[in-house]
Amino acid sequence: MKSTIDSEMQVENGEAVFSFSRLGILQRRLQRGRLGTMWKIGVTSASVVGRGIDVVIASLALIVCSPLLAFAFLGGCMKAGPLLQRDRRLGRYGSEFDLISFDRSILPTRMSRLRYAPTLLNVLLGDMSMIGPRPLHPHELSLRDRAVRKRSMVRPGLISLWWVRKKANIDYLPELTVDLEYVDRRSSSGDLGIALRSIPALLTGVEQAEAPQVVDVLGVPVCNVTMDDAIDVVVQAATQHPLKQICFVNTDCVNRAQRDRAYAELLRNCDAVFADGIGIRIAGSILRQRIRQNVNGTDLLPLLCKRLEGTSIGLFLLGARPGIAEAMARWIESEYPGMRVNGMHDGYFLPSEEESVIREINESQAEIVLVAFGAPRQDMWIAQHRDKLHAGVAMGVGGLFDFYSGQMPRAPQWLRELSLEWTFRLYKEPGRMWKRYLVGNLVFLSRICITALVQRSVNIGHLHKRGH
Repeated sequence: MKSTIDSEMQVENGEAVFSFSRLGILQRRLQRGRLGTMWKIGVTSASVVGRGIDVVIASLALIVCSPLLAFAFLGGCMKAGPLLQRDRRLGRYGSEFDLISFDRSILPTRMSRLRYAPTLLNVLLGDMSMIGPRPLHPHELSLRDRAVRKRSMVRPGLISLWWVRKKANIDYLPELTVDLEYVDRRSSSGDLGIALRSIPALLTGVEQAEAPQVVDVLGVPVCNVTMDDAIDVVVQAATQHPLKQICFVNTDCVNRAQRDRAYAELLRNCDAVFADGIGIRIAGSILRQRIRQNVNGTDLLPLLCKRLEGTSIGLFLLGARPGIAEAMARWIESEYPGMRVNGMHDGYFLPSEEESVIREINESQAEIVLVAFGAPRQDMWIAQHRDKLHAGVAMGVGGLFDFYSGQMPRAPQWLRELSLEWTFRLYKEPGRMWKRYLVGNLVFLSRICITALVQRSVNIGHLHKRGH
């Protein structure tokens, strides 16, 4: 059997992949033998266990959803329309199957998330798994692509890792890249983790809300962009003059702006303000204005470095304790060899030394200046000296240097996918962070809720006036 399988595989870049043009022959040969049943549920014991778990969960879920299925059936009979909808999708090894879902006209809008309850039948039939890459349309991606073929080595799933990250507003990488990450790291415990992380994703998803270009968060105009859009803004500004100032705001920054008029004025007048953290996203949901993505400086930096590799655009690192900026520069040079770090300076200098530091930045000819003094001091410093700086863009990046220098560990990926990175910061620095997170977040959400209630009462008042 092993020699038969080996003869039906091709080798590309040292890695064996199935030849999909000959997969039908191999499949028929396997089905004729004793492994016919095993082929459908996977050859390895791990696949058998995973398949068994899928069947049990799908069966229980169908039992729970049986009232919904009955309701949809009655609705379909009353409307004399189609009950179920079938869409062609690509399954494991590129085979095609019909994905089953409710017809769009059956369910009320408020129940639209339950449209795919009948897709559990696909799990029972073995077309899909509970966890796996999103089922693709037959012509969405080409199976000639090696990466797509690798993605097809596992069954598509009802819940995907990329979907979980999308719901958490941290879907910075392309879907195919995340799917390949899942294939490489797939395990029963990993699938369980994705399933658990999907629960808050379902509860906090806000995809149906409006997504305006600018969201007013308690008087702070937040540029509602994706991470890719934000990187475009930075790269374009880097080669232009005069200097553009970019700020990142989280709930603490917005709270400070309520108390500090100068800081609030700065945020209203800087060139771009990006949303940083789950708190701003929740605010957008309450205000019914969807925040497209969590655009924080810590996640932006590696993506920016990757974009700038091989270009003439360089960075200047300003801030943190002595030695931290140097360690961060070494990290950048190690991870992104084609990225230029033109210079660096710690944040411990006297006011009398500011002119010397500014001269050092300008002489480095860096186009992007990252300032890590902590908010709002870093933003106020940039605003005070922006006319003297020759760079194209300057950004306040908070504790970013500490993370990438190795001085401060960052929350694990799974915690970020749960939108709970702040709990890790609180755990690591309780003395410094307890007031910001435990008190500040409550104050922020209270202000947002009051603002939302006022807006809705005003809107209702306008509707009543129009009615009269």
